[in-house]
Amino acid sequence: MSKVKSNVIEDKNENVKETVLFNLKSKDIDALKIILNNSNDLDLINTMNGLSAKNQVIVYRLLAKEKALTVFEQLDTADQEKLIQSFTDEAAIEIISELEPDDRVRLLDELPAAVAKRMIAALTPKERAATNLLMGYEAHKAGRIMTPEYVRIKKDFTVAEAIKKIRVTAKEMETIYTLYVTDYARKLEGVVSLRDLIFADGEDTIESIMQSDFTSVSTDDDQEEAARLLQKLDLLSIPVVDKENRIVGIITVDDAMDIIEVETTEDIYNQAGLANISGVEFDRSDVLVNGSLWRIWRVRLPFLVITLLAGLMAGFVIGGFEELLMSTAAVAIFIPLIMDMGGNVGIQSSAVFARGIVIGHIDVKHFMKPFLKELGVGLSIGTMVGFVSGVIASIWQGMPMLGLAVGLALVCTISLASLLGFLVPYLLIKLNADQAAGAAPIITSIKDISGLFIYFVLVSIFMNHLL
Repeated sequence: MSKVKSNVIEDKNENVKETVLFNLKSKDIDALKIILNNSNDLDLINTMNGLSAKNQVIVYRLLAKEKALTVFEQLDTADQEKLIQSFTDEAAIEIISELEPDDRVRLLDELPAAVAKRMIAALTPKERAATNLLMGYEAHKAGRIMTPEYVRIKKDFTVAEAIKKIRVTAKEMETIYTLYVTDYARKLEGVVSLRDLIFADGEDTIESIMQSDFTSVSTDDDQEEAARLLQKLDLLSIPVVDKENRIVGIITVDDAMDIIEVETTEDIYNQAGLANISGVEFDRSDVLVNGSLWRIWRVRLPFLVITLLAGLMAGFVIGGFEELLMSTAAVAIFIPLIMDMGGNVGIQSSAVFARGIVIGHIDVKHFMKPFLKELGVGLSIGTMVGFVSGVIASIWQGMPMLGLAVGLALVCTISLASLLGFLVPYLLIKLNADQAAGAAPIITSIKDISGLFIYFVLVSIFMNHLL
């Protein structure tokens, strides 16, 4: 896709989202319903992904049944879970029963056990059997993500008989582009593409046109390995067989891509030593962005109280050196410099740490290596900034000893800030606390108190002769 065309699509998506948000805000439900049902599925999916949980429910309820199901199938599992739990049992069951078996199982896995059990019990016997079949396989295995809805034919069928079967069963199948040839014991013997079937003579037997050289995966194979095999072979689907080589389902390309995306994300977090951080951080972000005011207060206020107390302590530190400030007023000029430089470096370091964790450049199991490197970076930056600032302070105030105190204080404060920028969020993650809300207040508090204390002590030492 060209860059120009991509930009046009992005602009269109954004326009739909803005229009939906406007009508949600103005509570013009009639206009919103018209806009939603006249928008294409891609625009709706992109719009839904950017809405709060409350607005997602409103938008979804306004969609026509077929469009609603199409959009629901393409949402992230976390968003699907929230929608399902916001509906009545009757509405939730209607949605779940319309899903493909593999998609249904993936969603049920995310629901609370009691809710999932209630949903399964309400399915039709046929749907319940397909669902229980998949849920009987171990999580993260190929059997768990396959769909039991595929076209199976016998090798002694004629092409005409096979086409007739496709016409009868196509609506119930997830894909019909590949047909699977089995014997009467359901053992897989070959595959036939829909293309080959269409071009073959109606009286030809399936055995004469099928491919006996095919690739399959076992129900016990790892789901990621199965998905990557399908991707590598550039197939639309791959058969899943049991220990007796009987076909029990297929994995389709769309499910394979979903699995690869999920597994790749998990691999990144596992490399960082934080296997569950994705889900945890998603939930915390949802609270801080979409949660009630009370829930946001509960997360953010405790850390701000720490900052408040630290500010008072910083005031006590300044008060303890009141005589020093009164005797040499120039000392006060550089207090903002000491505090601001340390704060900026601390924020930089914590941002580097957060991004490194997410991308996978920092492995928590080997934390000391990046930690010591960041400390070295902080020391080198502190030395450069401290030298320049010390020279400027000396010339500006005509006090070389004050310049020396300013320079050394900046070296210490910046080095400490870089250390805290890595150490504080690391400890918060290890303690299962919200590092996004807590890191900055804690870093600022420690850095302000210690930075001021270091500065005043150095001034007292180097300028004792003026006091």
